[in-house]
Amino acid sequence: MTVLDDRALNRATLARQSLLERAGTPVLGAVAHLCGLQAQEPQEPFTGLWSRLRDFDPAVLDDLLVRRGVVRIHLMRRTVHLVTAADALAWRARHQAMLRQRVFGAYRRELDGVDLDALAAEGRAVMADGTPRTMAELVAALADPGPARRAVGEMLVSALVPMAQAPPRGLWRTKAGVRNVLLSSWLGREVDPLPPDASDPAGQALARRYLAAFGPATSSDLRAWCGLAGLPAAVAALRGELVAFRDERGRELLDLPDAPRPDPGTPAPVRFLPAFDNAILGYRDRTRIIDDAHRGISVAGERAVLVDGRVAATWRTDAGTVEVAPLRPLSAAERAETVEEGERLASFLSGDGTGRARIVT
Repeated sequence: MTVLDDRALNRATLARQSLLERAGTPVLGAVAHLCGLQAQEPQEPFTGLWSRLRDFDPAVLDDLLVRRGVVRIHLMRRTVHLVTAADALAWRARHQAMLRQRVFGAYRRELDGVDLDALAAEGRAVMADGTPRTMAELVAALADPGPARRAVGEMLVSALVPMAQAPPRGLWRTKAGVRNVLLSSWLGREVDPLPPDASDPAGQALARRYLAAFGPATSSDLRAWCGLAGLPAAVAALRGELVAFRDERGRELLDLPDAPRPDPGTPAPVRFLPAFDNAILGYRDRTRIIDDAHRGISVAGERAVLVDGRVAATWRTDAGTVEVAPLRPLSAAERAETVEEGERLASFLSGDGTGRARIVT
């Protein structure tokens, strides 16, 4: 069985994530291909798409949000993702049990004795008029929310009842609180039900999409990305159409046969990633793109800079300047390329056509 080293996996990831070369894909197609973008920080998907697409226009993403082509929804790993409307409808039921389990696990004591099915029915009834509501407004409308209002609200909006976060939340350069709306009201139909099929066709579709955007990958990488434990039957059913490799540690990697796996020597440009980017978080084993010593930045909300395809710095903005803090020594050529790309990012973020970037220590 062919062994793929970390550099080969790195280049495959960059190619699938449109980080090796910016794509000319329409914004909706890019969001679909990436299986959504993690979006609990509302402005971060704009940077994620700018780094991946040629001539990205934030107004296009705004239009998709307002016209309901994409939605903000609790999904993979119970985190807010920006996904296409079609994927929200297709995937939400497959994530239902995981969402419910994770919220209950976080609020087990507060929710002890609460009839969750009755709570879901009441919450859906309150939201049935299609009016976007804050979590507090929804809980206040319940007949008897009890003392554990935060737990009840979290269970309703992120687990029991499929909901989207309505604009203006998530629009470009807009600060707005979370207002929830029934997904079925927002998109005009109910989510796709789970078919009673032991081979798990919904899980199979999810696995194919994951491999297209993140492969080659292990089954545990797939579970880490989506948060779903019950995918062995889906992966087993797909094996006949997949190819298999080994990584340097002997683990089996699965992939789509025709997916890009570039030469490991392919040059990789500097790329600026937003907070919580799935190019890093989409794996259990992240060594293909980030050193274990720096793994913590990927869950701490720090923004990363890829140099030669790997996380080599973090970045932030200060008074319109993109400031880059290296995690390792950068060569003169790497520093120059990083500053040049940082200036382009600063121009995008400011919108005034000028950009400033600097390396800080």
